[in-house]
Amino acid sequence: MSDLLAVTGARIFDGYDWQDDAALLIEFGQVSGIVQAGAVPANAERVQLAGGMLVPGFIDLQVNGGGGILFNNAPTVESIRTICAVHAQFGTTALLPTLITDTVEVNIQAIAAGEAAAKQGVPGFLGLHLEGPHLSVARKGTHDPALIRPMDEDDLARLLAARQHLPNLLCTVAAETVTPAQIAALSDAGIIVSIGHSDASADDAAAAFASGASMATHLFNAMSQLGNREPGVVGAVLGHDTVFAGLIADGIHVHPGSIDIALRAKSGPGRIFLVTDAMSQTGTDIKTLTLNGRTITRADGALRLADGTLAGADLDMIDAVEFMHSRIGLALEEALRMASLYPAQAMNLAADHGHLRPGAIASFVHLDTGRRVLSTWIAGREVYQAGRG
Repeated sequence: MSDLLAVTGARIFDGYDWQDDAALLIEFGQVSGIVQAGAVPANAERVQLAGGMLVPGFIDLQVNGGGGILFNNAPTVESIRTICAVHAQFGTTALLPTLITDTVEVNIQAIAAGEAAAKQGVPGFLGLHLEGPHLSVARKGTHDPALIRPMDEDDLARLLAARQHLPNLLCTVAAETVTPAQIAALSDAGIIVSIGHSDASADDAAAAFASGASMATHLFNAMSQLGNREPGVVGAVLGHDTVFAGLIADGIHVHPGSIDIALRAKSGPGRIFLVTDAMSQTGTDIKTLTLNGRTITRADGALRLADGTLAGADLDMIDAVEFMHSRIGLALEEALRMASLYPAQAMNLAADHGHLRPGAIASFVHLDTGRRVLSTWIAGREVYQAGRG
């Protein structure tokens, strides 16, 4: 068997441009090049596809669960393996298992599970996202207010130590409850700090960004809104060119008109990228789930607590891409970038993630012309094929 693999027969989007009548060359799990189909090296092992599109694998920075498993309820390496495998069915090749606000003990277990997943090389595992507990009760969303608390020195030390053993670590905090000095310490250690579940003023959010926060968690949701006399966190995010922002694109969490306005306002280099905020229901037909002892009901495309509060999203990444393309009207390539290149850039990983140019990890998705997932590949290996599981 050759160490060189050539995937042909589909139109290729490399993350920047479309390539027609071309072959994707893969060597040792990385992209070695894209060449014309007639120029494939003779020693390459060929994979012939029957049309469709090859696109960069999706990167999801906010995944609470999947396959019937909620990470909070089972913070183990086995859970991470299941969650990654389930989301691969929908084109996600790298994700951050996300822990919603919980106890110190559960946080410690989640970090240990992430460290084990990294050591074992779980396919699709990119690192961890700790969403809370250092948030604002005023913007708690589905987070249990009894578990929300300020960051103390032990919390800070635990996060700094975790970063040394995890490939990537993203922390969502509120700008008004975590100090600029704490944000600076996290950022200086290589932790991506995201502002979310925050009722902060625009000035407080700006101070957080100046201290090293570089992202916002699920833009518009669980944050102070843009107003005529106070821009809030939303206004601060849209007004800071270098800040990235996740977006739940399901038509429920954010009105399409607001999405359109945000895209027009956010010119970059910080971009808006897609997240699913998926819970345990992904890949299953379950109708109820639990978080911190509270029941969440799945109905009409949404997940809600008994009082109607949205509790994560009933969304997968290929559907988010389709929503941005078909409902919002983005060019397909831009919708694809929002699911691949932009989250890679937000995590400072675009050197080898989020695209299919030479040197990139060969993680990609084969879509048919109707943009349905036919197969998913991680680091040059097929991990999912439709109809085969």
